[in-house]
Amino acid sequence: MKRDDLLDLNDALQHPGRKVAVDLSTELPNEEEIDLVAPVEGFLEAVSTGNVLLVHGEFKTRCVVECARCAGPLEVDMDFTMDEEFPVEGTPSTFGGDETAKVVPEFEPNPLFEDNNLLVENLLRQGVILNLPIQALCSFGWEGDCPQAKAVDERRQGAPIGGPFDHLVKLIQPEEPER
Repeated sequence: MKRDDLLDLNDALQHPGRKVAVDLSTELPNEEEIDLVAPVEGFLEAVSTGNVLLVHGEFKTRCVVECARCAGPLEVDMDFTMDEEFPVEGTPSTFGGDETAKVVPEFEPNPLFEDNNLLVENLLRQGVILNLPIQALCSFGWEGDCPQAKAVDERRQGAPIGGPFDHLVKLIQPEEPER
């Protein structure tokens, strides 16, 4: 059974110097934490040195993030590059012998390899998450008169917000200063 999210890198691992290159496009269908508006698209290249598998890729996508100021939804374009190195153990079959080269498994919650097959969607998920903007801002920025940020500020300052717990605010009496 062939899986779409697996990329067979055994040829590159058994023949150091041989490059495997593919164009990729995925919507990360099993990903619930990232809200993609457009698929993750780009290319991936892999080559083995014999001791290390080098993986390089360039990707782009569009996703929804929260504004750092008002927490409103914000669509952002993302372009990112990935350069990864994975240790390889064993002797490539090109050099003879009964042994074969294999990627050394790493113990991660979301593994990146299944034998010598790259789990493409796990790698791209990792790349998208690591490249999300740290403080994305809506068009109002930090200083503009953002209506959503204004509503958040009013809530923080104790202004009535029309919620089910408004009557609890009246129970809190401010302390009177000592004379």
